[in-house]
Amino acid sequence: MLAKLKTHIQNRFPELQQAKLLLAVSGGIDSIVMLHLFAELKLNISVAHCNFQLRQSESDKDMEFVKSLCLRLGIPFFGIRFDTEQYSREKGQSIQISARILRYEWFDKLLDENKLDYVLTAHHLDDAVETFLINFSRGTGLEGLIGIPEQNQRIIRPMLIFSRDEINAQAQAMEWSWREDRTNAETKYLRNKIRKEVVPIFKKSNPGFLNSFANSLVYLNEANSMLKDASKQYYQEVVKELGEKHFISIIALKRRNNYLAYLHYWLQPYGFKAWSDIDTLVEGATGKLIYSDSHVLLKNRAELILAPKSALETDNEVYYLQENETIKQPITIKNEQQNERTILIDKKIIYVDKDQLKFPLSLRRWREGDCFYPLGMRGAKKLSKFFKDEKYSQIDKGETWILCSENQIVWIVGNRMDDRFKVKSTTKNILKIQLIP
Repeated sequence: MLAKLKTHIQNRFPELQQAKLLLAVSGGIDSIVMLHLFAELKLNISVAHCNFQLRQSESDKDMEFVKSLCLRLGIPFFGIRFDTEQYSREKGQSIQISARILRYEWFDKLLDENKLDYVLTAHHLDDAVETFLINFSRGTGLEGLIGIPEQNQRIIRPMLIFSRDEINAQAQAMEWSWREDRTNAETKYLRNKIRKEVVPIFKKSNPGFLNSFANSLVYLNEANSMLKDASKQYYQEVVKELGEKHFISIIALKRRNNYLAYLHYWLQPYGFKAWSDIDTLVEGATGKLIYSDSHVLLKNRAELILAPKSALETDNEVYYLQENETIKQPITIKNEQQNERTILIDKKIIYVDKDQLKFPLSLRRWREGDCFYPLGMRGAKKLSKFFKDEKYSQIDKGETWILCSENQIVWIVGNRMDDRFKVKSTTKNILKIQLIP
């Protein structure tokens, strides 16, 4: 087993041979075998142990066991106690999710504070099988079927090449001690139920099941790699990015018969899961919205707009601009006296009759019922109608600022100014107001 691990590291993770490694060791048989093997390889290792305090004195005994073993092996030890149940209640999350968050946040902190390179966990091939079946039962995509990745940024799982039987056999042959977690025998958790009741059926019907599964994982990873390459190329043809917003051309998107598969793949990292709603959105009416926890997807004529939710949040605060002043919040606007009558045509600059203004000017979001006199027109026009004519999306409207003199609109910032404030032949004082990107 040691020789197999050494070869695996040389072939797949040669960087580990010179790196500073942090081994996540619970005290169970999997992590204890990993610890002994890496100690025998004489790599630069430290150990991190999390005491989640979920099994009363048993949790404390696990911690003391790992600490004592590290002391005997001469390996640096980091230990921490978490009040996992309280954290779970405060966050409204399950114990399992809470423990995972606490664990990996602490690992990241240890890496940064101690200038360590990678965290190694003891996940093995049977864990990958269980994860595959859990995700399969929940209707996951290809990423979920791949199961547990060998590497996820600074987290590496070098033990995935070994089965649970191999690990057990090694521990018994070497007479290594470990701690048993009695909750692993309970079937109230889905993972344990699959481990105890489902996987044995596959192993019994096919003695080579684990090897076949390992081969399938290789094929799935290769297929996923191909999908990523194809998706990246197609993305560049279909999507334009502007800041935090992504504009997806529906016309370009639909040039491929399987365009929905690509769309799902692009949207998944932003938390979208209601695929049937997204499918309908492509053919839906302009203005229809779909939300994830962090983002919004908007149908706007011939495109889909992906943006953070904050793009639709209304800022009700009013900001003020004094004469000959530059403000930098919420956007940068400056105004200054214009001595020449030369006027540039630029949507980011307006020239107004200063004597028609009443300072301070106010900067705010648009409101229902707002109207103004568009430059070059005699009559008033509602902003809602102006936005519709200008083909503003809901996101565009939510991000628009209005510059006002008392209750009169002077400028739809970055677009049209009001005709009432324009420079005339009789104007004595010209003010230049500029939006600075």
